[in-house]
Amino acid sequence: MTISENQRNLEAGLLLNKNRNDINECRITVVVLFSTFVSVCGSFCFGCAAGYSSVAQAGITKDLGLSVAQYSMFGSIMTFGAMFGAIFSGKVSDLIGRKGTMWFAQIFCIAGWLAIAFAKDTIWLDAGRFSTGFAVGLFSYVLMQSCGLSLYYVIGNFVHWRNLALIGLIPCVLQVVTLFFIPESPRLLGKWGLEKECTASLQLLRGEDADVSEEANTIKETMILFNEGPKSRVMDLFQRRYAPSLVIGVGLMLLQQLSGSSGIMFYVGSVFDKGGFPSSIGSMILAVIMIPKAILGLILVEKMGRRPLLLASTSGMCLCSLFLAFSFSFRSYGMLDELTPIFTCIGVVGFISSFAVGMGGLPWIIMSEIFPMNVKVSAGTLVTLANWSFSWIVAFAYNFMIEWNASGTFLIFFSICAGGIVFIYAMVPETKGRTLEDIQASLTDFLQ
Repeated sequence: MTISENQRNLEAGLLLNKNRNDINECRITVVVLFSTFVSVCGSFCFGCAAGYSSVAQAGITKDLGLSVAQYSMFGSIMTFGAMFGAIFSGKVSDLIGRKGTMWFAQIFCIAGWLAIAFAKDTIWLDAGRFSTGFAVGLFSYVLMQSCGLSLYYVIGNFVHWRNLALIGLIPCVLQVVTLFFIPESPRLLGKWGLEKECTASLQLLRGEDADVSEEANTIKETMILFNEGPKSRVMDLFQRRYAPSLVIGVGLMLLQQLSGSSGIMFYVGSVFDKGGFPSSIGSMILAVIMIPKAILGLILVEKMGRRPLLLASTSGMCLCSLFLAFSFSFRSYGMLDELTPIFTCIGVVGFISSFAVGMGGLPWIIMSEIFPMNVKVSAGTLVTLANWSFSWIVAFAYNFMIEWNASGTFLIFFSICAGGIVFIYAMVPETKGRTLEDIQASLTDFLQ
């Protein structure tokens, strides 16, 4: 695979700029911390929305008389909305900036929660869920997602589903208000050609005593390099030289979702109920471990590396899926009735924990590391769309599958995870501490 001279200059320039900016970018100020907090409120909103469908299921189906199909549509349509949000997120950010994008997203998020809180029928429920999903598609996913899930898994046991939807407004409104007090992204301002505003934003982020002139010039140079660099399209990805990266990126997203993660996270209460374990207690247990296991994943990824942790995570999901399949099978034959609830709890907690420490976030990290710089934007769009598409399929089909055969459902998830282990072992390279050139060289061997 050959790289054009223009592309080599672009990547060399970006590497130089990165090295020149290391000192300034590592400087942590109050404004940086506050801006980070405001930004991750969006991920907190996603965690709340994801947890809502689990803890509100019994109340909504009872009060509004929803069928399995109707509630499956309600639960899954958020991911369908997120597909559209993800498609437009880049364009919206380019047009109105990061702050503007977050304001824009929160309009849909607030409207969605209000529609759900005051819904009288499935039309308002689905419209509200779709609206929150569209907002979710504009957000990034970080640790705060686990915080949102934990909060809703706890308070959902004590709060009516309408009031729970109104509580979801709090982080949305909080972000809307606090956005007034943080600066716009300096790089985006530089991209727009607003040099004075870019310098002012940098000064606010780095501190009054910091010299930001060199960093401002670096951003300007970087934007020039990007503008002169080749523009990629999604169709460019379907070239033979990008085949290994594309297979790995889409394959990991397919594995992440078809392993059953979205179904279990969105409807974990129904899984506990199906196994005879109190859903309120099960949700509380998950809430307690949700944040620590996310932090553990961040630590392990630097200790173990991407590939070993991904294999360990998928193996854990595989074993827990098999464990749940046997538990529900024994229950269907009237065997081990007293132990099935405990087995269900262990299986669900083990599955979600295994997913969170590796498969939950690593596919996104690996995806960002395996694609060459000239196609990263197009690759990100395609892979994100694939992720949300597979997520919608699982979230919609999950309740039907559980009603059909709980044991068979988890045997299917077990088979997918088992296939995923083979896929990761055979295809996914270790990317930790390796340059893009090294990674691409190892992927090129796949074409031979």
